[in-house]
Amino acid sequence: MSFKFTVSGVVPATPMAVYDAWLNSKAHGAMTGTKAKASKKVGGKWSASDDYCYGVNLELVPGKKIVQSWRSTDFADDDKDSRISLNLKPVKDGTRLTLLHSSIPESQADSGYKEGWMDYYFEPMKKYFEALSVRRTVQPGRRPKPKKAAARRKK
Repeated sequence: MSFKFTVSGVVPATPMAVYDAWLNSKAHGAMTGTKAKASKKVGGKWSASDDYCYGVNLELVPGKKIVQSWRSTDFADDDKDSRISLNLKPVKDGTRLTLLHSSIPESQADSGYKEGWMDYYFEPMKKYFEALSVRRTVQPGRRPKPKKAAARRKK
């Protein structure tokens, strides 16, 4: 018997930005605050959370979907890999991420993975993309002009 669950949330970024960050070692690590190795190829190996979890890319649809085999160091040697499917959908405030984690071995049913996805991925991803957004709107060494001053100049 295997288990599955779904988690969902919105991050303030385009689907392509989320897709690219997930599959980029440096960006993935920055999003989660841990060491990560990523691949942009189907069949490519990946690892995350300081090598706590790892697997292989099974399906990649740029800006739309990432499917990976997934296992953690908590899996028994004879446990089969589980699977994550991350769907990316544009919404008003960014991208709705919907992650289906399936084929979780019975031995891992009470593992806390569902909460882990929220605590170690979705929440940190929101902060990561919010910080990127702020950096893009304010150039280093320059303060944004007050809106009132800009409006007065137009008169």
